[in-house]
Amino acid sequence: MHVTPQSTPPPDRQPPPAVYWLEHAWLGTHVEPGVAVDVADGRITAVRTGAAAPPPGAVVLRGLTLPGLANAHSHAFHRALRGTVQVGSGTFWTWRETMYQVADRLTPDTYYALARAVYAEMALAGITCVGEFHYLHHAPGGIRYADPNAMGEALIAAAADAGIRITLLDTAYLSAGFGAPPDRHQLRFSDGTADAWAERADALKDGRAHARIGAAVHSVRAVPAGALSTVADWARARRAPLHVHLSEQTAENDACHQAHGCTPTRLLADHGVLGSRTTAVHATHLSHEDIGLLGGAGTGVCMCPTTERDLADGIGPAARLQAQGSPLSLGSDSHAVIDLLEEARAMELDERLRTRTRGHWTAAALLRAATADGHAALGWDDAGAIKAGALADLTTIALDSVRTAGPLPRLGAETAVFAASAADVRHTVVGGRQIVRDGAHTLLPDVPTALAEAIAALRGASS
Repeated sequence: MHVTPQSTPPPDRQPPPAVYWLEHAWLGTHVEPGVAVDVADGRITAVRTGAAAPPPGAVVLRGLTLPGLANAHSHAFHRALRGTVQVGSGTFWTWRETMYQVADRLTPDTYYALARAVYAEMALAGITCVGEFHYLHHAPGGIRYADPNAMGEALIAAAADAGIRITLLDTAYLSAGFGAPPDRHQLRFSDGTADAWAERADALKDGRAHARIGAAVHSVRAVPAGALSTVADWARARRAPLHVHLSEQTAENDACHQAHGCTPTRLLADHGVLGSRTTAVHATHLSHEDIGLLGGAGTGVCMCPTTERDLADGIGPAARLQAQGSPLSLGSDSHAVIDLLEEARAMELDERLRTRTRGHWTAAALLRAATADGHAALGWDDAGAIKAGALADLTTIALDSVRTAGPLPRLGAETAVFAASAADVRHTVVGGRQIVRDGAHTLLPDVPTALAEAIAALRGASS
């Protein structure tokens, strides 16, 4: 498989120095009107407030500009399930069978085409960085491609050609359950042993300007307890982010208790998986001790409310986790929708439904989860803020749409989180390069058609 980049310049080629004028800017604590942002070599070199009018030659971004949004948990190929899995009823486990059918049809080329369109959809939604939880490694039957990382490289190339950053969270997935070998679908996911996974992951090229390499434990049911430390040690040696699906389903908790006499969180803690560079995804069904273990270790938690509600998983204890010391990030996971503003809003509103009280997070705290803390979870500590030295990644939300018109600009954070949607994203800038201009993708002009064609090609592959 040879994936040829389409229209994007090489990711290490930076745009020329530029000045962006932000009509209104979210600076972490407040909305500031009239801000000029100087950019060189892909980074912000100066932030100048009090600029009542655009400086000569500045690129004008009207609306509310935020730091670029970070989607901390994605399975790109799940985008092909949208609509299909909303027919009828079922459970997480019946949904999973449909997901496996899509996974069976993907090749490096078709995965590249689908992921490029999905990542372009993310750019249109203001997402400038994605954490791709990648476990679809091999050909059907577990046969290795000539390049054992062909599928991962397809995702990295897709992100480059969609104009966004990616952290490829290369995932260890070795078993179908506690003590069970992979089933026929999961053979594509498995390297056989943790050492074989590490050897393949070692071959992924790091150091690309738009891409970083991290690791993931799919779950405690998919990685035997004795192999957990191998994955954790691999990430620790590289100071790389490490992610893990955790307690998404009560069935996983029950099976872990039966196999090991403890919760999945305790199992991870006992094998050195938790820590400040680790992010637990979902963390829906936790005990009081689990919450203390995660918070005490500084382990982050990525909440994916639109997927968790779509799959009827439940509402995770996000407020309690954060109170115990776990930073929160957000992800669109299965891509039932791709809208980080909705994920932020849903985290607060779901907690309101559960507790029947309001105001668990301020709009500022929710924006931090969608920006700085999301980037930190993906290993991009130099992104997620509009300040000198940060990566020049920006997202501008219209303040004059039918959803956002009316509130005072100083309430822009509240308007963005509690009223706006992905449809209100007007501009997206990544590394100083404008990827979305006036609601249109500059590298992939017709994203809906690209999505439709990529998904139709998978349907055709099943015939």
